[in-house]
Amino acid sequence: MKTIRIGLVGTGFSAALHAEAYRLVHGYDARICAAASPAPDAKAFAKKYGIPSVYGSMKEMLAAQEIDLVDICTPPCMHVSMIREALAAKKHVISEKPLTGWFGNPQDPRMLEHVTEELDSLREAVNASGKHFFYAENFVYAPSVQKSRGLIKAAGDKVLFLRGEESHSGSHAPHAALWSANGGGSLIRQGCHPLSALLYLKGAQAGNCGVVDVMGDMGYLVPALTEQERRHISARPKDVEDLANVTFTFADGTKGSVTAGDMVLGGVRNTVEVFTTGGAHRCNIAPNDAMQVYHVEDEKLQNEYFTEKLETRRGWQSVFLDESYARGYVGELQDFLMCAAGDKANPESGFALAYETTRVIYAAYQSALLGKRISL
Repeated sequence: MKTIRIGLVGTGFSAALHAEAYRLVHGYDARICAAASPAPDAKAFAKKYGIPSVYGSMKEMLAAQEIDLVDICTPPCMHVSMIREALAAKKHVISEKPLTGWFGNPQDPRMLEHVTEELDSLREAVNASGKHFFYAENFVYAPSVQKSRGLIKAAGDKVLFLRGEESHSGSHAPHAALWSANGGGSLIRQGCHPLSALLYLKGAQAGNCGVVDVMGDMGYLVPALTEQERRHISARPKDVEDLANVTFTFADGTKGSVTAGDMVLGGVRNTVEVFTTGGAHRCNIAPNDAMQVYHVEDEKLQNEYFTEKLETRRGWQSVFLDESYARGYVGELQDFLMCAAGDKANPESGFALAYETTRVIYAAYQSALLGKRISL
């Protein structure tokens, strides 16, 4: 069994998802040798997941440890510099999504140009490194999305329209409210997931399937509510959108649509739909009906996990089973380890997908800012 030595950067929510999923991969010894984080609870995180060493920074970790693969689970504003540092150290790199963004003035009409320049420069660094870059987009690896792609290829039908959504009641993280930390709001934090899945599925069709134009509409709903009205909503945006609707056109004239909301109650909505010349696919990543339960009271169930971002456990609920598999985290890391070990040439989710996802996101932001369709 091949051993892949992993250095985990960050010890927050996404790092925990990865640490759990590494335990479930098969055929490889996925060994998290170290974690790098200045967070006060970093040592407690390492103890929970059996990680032997903790460092205050990625630089310290790389200097002290023999690492094959660096897994970056930090806020988006830190991704590019860390990716460059890890590649310079001759390591394979996993980057959490979104890949990067524009963290300057949210009213800058050249934000798409700024981001594209950075993406082009980073692509050169990735190509020159001789190492793998993995884009940690778990939607791509959700079993239903993988099955949909297989059916598209097998049928050979033309994909006419794709629709995706990720919405919930808002992030608890303070940095989620700030453009300077995330480069946007619900679109870049949540909408990046279904967007990548739609681009991936359209890519199963032969021919030029790139996006040629984008229209975006951003909503700022929660700040306009009273404290009483928003008491069930976690989102507290400062200068970012809490609702995004994006439509885009592919080179063959077909269409895609993404919705991302930070003010939707009832748990996380992760959905992908595909409409072709010969069929329709509905991928209900969350919620799904693998298990449905009903309870009159929820006081005794407060410590029981049903699904993410759920306000109550009362009434009928859909319980998320095997979440690491169903949401794609295990499949994602399995694919990356295969590539890092030399057993597969390229990942399903790599730099090209990250590049296109980021460009479409900022075309949407620029469209909303300028009030017009943006051509790519």
